[in-house]
Amino acid sequence: MRAGRRSATTTSERDGFNRALAVWRGGWRCDVRAGNFDLVVDEPPSAGGTGLGPMPTDLLLASLSSCYALALAWAARKRGFELPDLEVTATGTYAGQRFASLELTVATSLSADRVMPLLEPARRVCYVSNTLMHTPPITVSLASPRS
Repeated sequence: MRAGRRSATTTSERDGFNRALAVWRGGWRCDVRAGNFDLVVDEPPSAGGTGLGPMPTDLLLASLSSCYALALAWAARKRGFELPDLEVTATGTYAGQRFASLELTVATSLSADRVMPLLEPARRVCYVSNTLMHTPPITVSLASPRS
């Protein structure tokens, strides 16, 4: 798999489930198929990886910031305007093997009067922030051995 390349696989996102497949390639690298896209996930050389792709925590922050940005753009369009230079930064503060806190920072040239009313509606429709705020259980199962 090559990073960012579209594959022929389709997804049934929002039809009840969504799925991503990670295939370990040695060291700290995985090739991942997410939706119709192939990506490389890796650790930086300083952590023993090759640096060929973002770290898993980078992807978590990217998912959060991009989902919220899309939700903000949706909320603005519903009110009849665009957010021309919208940027959303997600910052995670590490605490051992997890993030202790996550923060979203919204930047745009529009006034706070225009943007503030969008924050709550955007939060309500952002799948990623909703999932993180209402954490589902994570189950791990072992597939049958391949022959």
